[in-house]
Amino acid sequence: MISAFLNATTADGYNPYRLTREGVDWELPEPHNPWSNIGYWSDHQIIYLQKLFEISARVHPGQLEALLPQRAFSYANVPYRIKPYASLLRDPRNTIDFDWALQDAIAARVRDIGLDGKLVSTPNGHVFHASLTEKLLGLLLAKLVNFVPEGGIWMNTQRPEWNDANNALVGNGLSVVTLGYLRRYVACFRELIVRASREAPVSREVYGLYQRIAETLTRFQPALAGAFSDEQRRAMMDALGEAGSDYRRDLYTQGLSGECVQLSPEALGEFLGLTLRYLEHSLRANRRSDNLYHAYNLLQLSDGRAGIGRLYEMLEGQVAILSSGLLSGVEALALLESLRRSALYRADQHSYILYPDRQLPGFLAKNRIPAEKVEKLALVKALTAAGDKSLIIQDVDGDYHFSGDFRNAGDLTQRLEMLQRQPRYAELVAREMGQWLALFEATFHHAAFTGRSGTFFAYEGLGSIYWHMVSKLLLAVQEIVWRARHEPCAGALREVYRDIRAGLGFNKPPDIYGAFPTDPYSHTPKGQGAKQPGMTGLVKEEILTRQAELGLSFQDGRLVFDAFLLDPDELLAEPAVFEWFDVAGQRQSLNLDAGSLAYTVCQVAVVVQAADEAGISVHLADGGVQSVAGLVLDAESSRRIFQRDGRIHHLVVSMVAGLPA
Repeated sequence: MISAFLNATTADGYNPYRLTREGVDWELPEPHNPWSNIGYWSDHQIIYLQKLFEISARVHPGQLEALLPQRAFSYANVPYRIKPYASLLRDPRNTIDFDWALQDAIAARVRDIGLDGKLVSTPNGHVFHASLTEKLLGLLLAKLVNFVPEGGIWMNTQRPEWNDANNALVGNGLSVVTLGYLRRYVACFRELIVRASREAPVSREVYGLYQRIAETLTRFQPALAGAFSDEQRRAMMDALGEAGSDYRRDLYTQGLSGECVQLSPEALGEFLGLTLRYLEHSLRANRRSDNLYHAYNLLQLSDGRAGIGRLYEMLEGQVAILSSGLLSGVEALALLESLRRSALYRADQHSYILYPDRQLPGFLAKNRIPAEKVEKLALVKALTAAGDKSLIIQDVDGDYHFSGDFRNAGDLTQRLEMLQRQPRYAELVAREMGQWLALFEATFHHAAFTGRSGTFFAYEGLGSIYWHMVSKLLLAVQEIVWRARHEPCAGALREVYRDIRAGLGFNKPPDIYGAFPTDPYSHTPKGQGAKQPGMTGLVKEEILTRQAELGLSFQDGRLVFDAFLLDPDELLAEPAVFEWFDVAGQRQSLNLDAGSLAYTVCQVAVVVQAADEAGISVHLADGGVQSVAGLVLDAESSRRIFQRDGRIHHLVVSMVAGLPA
């Protein structure tokens, strides 16, 4: 799975649209289709890959380290061309050109050689191969060239994050969410490099980008002692952006040469450590006064300056910071207690909405400008005297309104330019153009518009619960509980976890949930029951959370059992029979006593029961029984279960009496 994921990432550091039986796939421009778009999504790219890495490290320790120097991974040849940095600054919403000539060449190669024709090739026509180190480094560098200190990752690839309800943030949005996931990724990458302790080949072009970014991080390092000024932030942003722009220019015109530089673990480890400092500094800068964290910010560019505008709180931001690994148990508990008291909590469903619900003003109320705000604008007086209502209109109460046919600041600019062509208004428009644009923004706040998330009332809109995000919250909190289970705050964190879990659909009667309780649904709009059935949420994350709730985890290639999150109410109140299908497809059964429960791992039954002494009984298929002291299954037995060789029939795991209350 990791190979499939990495083999599809591009040499400029992004994911294609999807993988299908036809191989790598991407979106094509459709000029006459208003719903068509091209671009790169990026947040899932980091966190889902990271989760795969963590699972691999737990189940197959050492495997990733062995792959770091091996040139065994490909690059997808997606015909997108991200524009130069200067173009991104001019129009951050339109940043990708589609290379139709490359599209045609790829189609021809696919006809000739099959699906490998969609991958980057060497001059002699073979698939280009990169090391695991290069692939991981490339993904990080692609994010760092869009890093805005204390702001987030600039979303300038024509796509929002996971939630396209926030699509209006594309171009002027800064993602703290990706910043949080990147922190977790970099911490894991550094540990991997330290454990491997070996050089790895990196393409000369990727190494050049790495060097320029390393130099930039070193140059601005003193600012980490305090806060970045708008001037420092812009200078660092420009340096990183230009480095990425130069790399992409050479990549698109010349490709990868195939020449490699050996990157030492010491140098890469130092670079990742410094990167981690920047990420943590910026994440700390996004802590709000209520202990919650910002999810997205607004990039405010002016001459030589890069300012940061703030948005309202979002559940997604809390999930990301909890997942980042930055917070201590005490800090996480403070955030979660604040979250429970916040406007994101929805009492009728005992769960959390994506963004605070609010009343939206009607257009007339929003498009209202008090007279005192325009009294110093000479153009208003001139237009009023001439009876010209093409720009602004005064009502009977004396307040003013922009013309109702303006959709955005672009329409306003066009109207002002039209007036400027009239001699009597030319000098006034030239003098006041900036003031009019500022007044328009102050009236409508278009820069802070997020998309349908700020205007719709369903499908991830206002007052809507998105169950996938609640599942992500559940998993993030569980990870915190697991890390902090030996700290004084562990009990309180566990109660918060159970409180979040209590709000999930399967704990509710149908009249509250609005649907059959065990069916997965996408969202629950305000005042309605669960809507849009499907597997989008309540599935991936809850498979992972369920394992720990049953006391199961994987560490160092072994099965490990821990009762800290096991709910005693889940133990059987009376005897029962557990049935399952073994690795040969044969139906098996076990008699369970009251006070126990059972589940399967790789089609091997695991019976959990309370006892006076912790231990594991390994029941073999031939009738033999082996005893293991403690709650860590030996490596050999764990391997047999993972390989499904049929030698082990079931396990009986005895937990010390006094399971967590």
